[in-house]
Amino acid sequence: MQDSVGLATPRYIAGIGLLAQPLPSAPGIPPEPIALKRNVWLELGSGRIVRVGPEGEPYPPGADPSDVFDAAGALATPGLIDAHTHPAFAQFRQGEFIRRCRGEIYLEIAAAGGGILSSVRGVREASEERLARLIRRRFARFLELGVTSLEAKSGYGLSVADELKSLRAIRSAAGDLFEVSLTLLGAHTVPEEYRGDPDRYIDLVCNEMIPAAADEKLADAVDVFVERTAFTIDHARKVFEAGSRRNLNLRIHADQFSSSGGARLAAEFGALSADHMDVTPDDELRLLAEADVTVVLLPGAVFFLNLDRCAEARRMIDAGCRIALSTDFNPGSSPTQSLPLMMTLACLRMKMTAAETLWAATLGGALALGCDREIGRIEPGWRADIALWNAPDVDYLPYAFGDQIPAAVFKRGRLAAKNGALVGNFQTALEG
Repeated sequence: MQDSVGLATPRYIAGIGLLAQPLPSAPGIPPEPIALKRNVWLELGSGRIVRVGPEGEPYPPGADPSDVFDAAGALATPGLIDAHTHPAFAQFRQGEFIRRCRGEIYLEIAAAGGGILSSVRGVREASEERLARLIRRRFARFLELGVTSLEAKSGYGLSVADELKSLRAIRSAAGDLFEVSLTLLGAHTVPEEYRGDPDRYIDLVCNEMIPAAADEKLADAVDVFVERTAFTIDHARKVFEAGSRRNLNLRIHADQFSSSGGARLAAEFGALSADHMDVTPDDELRLLAEADVTVVLLPGAVFFLNLDRCAEARRMIDAGCRIALSTDFNPGSSPTQSLPLMMTLACLRMKMTAAETLWAATLGGALALGCDREIGRIEPGWRADIALWNAPDVDYLPYAFGDQIPAAVFKRGRLAAKNGALVGNFQTALEG
């Protein structure tokens, strides 16, 4: 990869060896999900893609070299989109990893006061400013790894004040340089002070937390975790009804360890996404497909928790589901920020093709964020969020696992990172 002129905002990205274009949902993942064009250039303007040059023409005719960023034969993809992350935490939980290595299971650790509740204690003690600094560094790393848009959840505060604090910290960390879809996850688990009365806590979420987040315009969506250690389907219905009254998008964590009916509820309400879905029955998968609910798969959590069963993506695709891939970045069950690694796991454990995983990490993510007319494709009019990879083809991205760092990342047409490090205004924003 070369950038002979060091352009921060080039007019052209030229010398693209292979351009990988995710094709529109049909309504699920298309049979051939990625279209390829060889030896092309892109014209950018006002943060968007203006033109895609013809195949076989690597450089724009007559272009001033000072306007050109040379991709030097790289693979170009849309910027990656991570549709499910939990960045608002104060410390990691490596001690729980060691406990699991010694034979304990995640549900046992959570039931004994570990898991989410241990992160809650850290967030409640942290100031909003400290949380924002921590989250900003995490957002920077996402950019360095090729992620140009993501969904970010609260969920480790579990009080009105601490959930709002978390959302404000996320918004502050993103600033003007990194776009984030904010999700209120007040219904993540029952906090210790409500441990004997989850109904009363859900009332707090629905009657105080959701209205406060909506009034401050701190959230685009609400989420709820349906599981034995969290909330029931009846609780989830109340959260969905409260979110709908405030015109917020709806998301659900469900069917991670046990089938709960969460997919059916997501389809009934037309949720934006249904996440995990590791043990969802066939009839509910068909409902998700019919309702155009994006299924967000999280293979990192399955891998890191060392679970035997993971979501059967092949079955979902055959049912017509559209799929997004995500890191599920969080301090307990998936402390990774590498979407290419998720692509590898999806190929190996979920039997997806490499092309399907790239689609799910780009356009699938855009669908899960409700932004598929803005991001997720390299198309005139779409946002100029682009990743360049030193890779000969799409198959190489999940093949070279654990070793995929973009050669360059562009955010709204501006060079944001090179070879795994922020540059220019993006580096300045991190340092600030």
